[in-house]
Amino acid sequence: MPSLRNLFQANRYPGRSVVWARTLDGAMCGGYLLTGRSQASRERALRVSDQELIVGPTGPAANDPLRHYVAAMQRDGWLVFGNGEQVATVADRLLEGQPAAVALDGLDYEPDPPIFTPRITVIVDVSSPADAWFGAARRSLGDRTSTNVLTLSVRDLAPGEAVLMTTYVSDGHRIVTGEPFLEGRTTAANQGELLDELWEALDPHYRVAAATFTPHRLAEATLRHASQR
Repeated sequence: MPSLRNLFQANRYPGRSVVWARTLDGAMCGGYLLTGRSQASRERALRVSDQELIVGPTGPAANDPLRHYVAAMQRDGWLVFGNGEQVATVADRLLEGQPAAVALDGLDYEPDPPIFTPRITVIVDVSSPADAWFGAARRSLGDRTSTNVLTLSVRDLAPGEAVLMTTYVSDGHRIVTGEPFLEGRTTAANQGELLDELWEALDPHYRVAAATFTPHRLAEATLRHASQR
């Protein structure tokens, strides 16, 4: 199984990424990564407010729902994180009592032709954090405009194992949507080392911000920004 470092180093511009891993200390950890090519995409930052991880502009800017959104929220026994406004939609569905797989259904990819960025989402049961569900709403590679919805249940990761989704696979020039999911291994001993590992694996030319967090303590997420170099 390839390392997380190798997976990201082979993908210079992954767009946005979600990671779910068990570090070597046995803790379950989530990761959310931002990379950007355009100036507007690069002028973003992560901040923690209450029980939410928010992607916002670094300065005065009009709200852009494709760039500015709640990337993670912890609500009533659930942790949900992903690359857009669907995070709030999925969290609301869970609070209504919908099962995780159902809460991930009926989403759509982003309306950003010609790429049509996938919406990628992770759900974690805080009371049983070894259980996680990944969802991806993707446009078909053919002419069909209806959405393909992938749901993946991930259980009982061993220490050193990780699962991730990226929105893109790109050399920085040609962009295609990412693989449905990837499995990798981490050498991180804890949440802080996982952030270091992920950050160092990202191409410095494109990395913008990253966060790692545990399902019980989203408010204590560790953050990294390109401006901190």
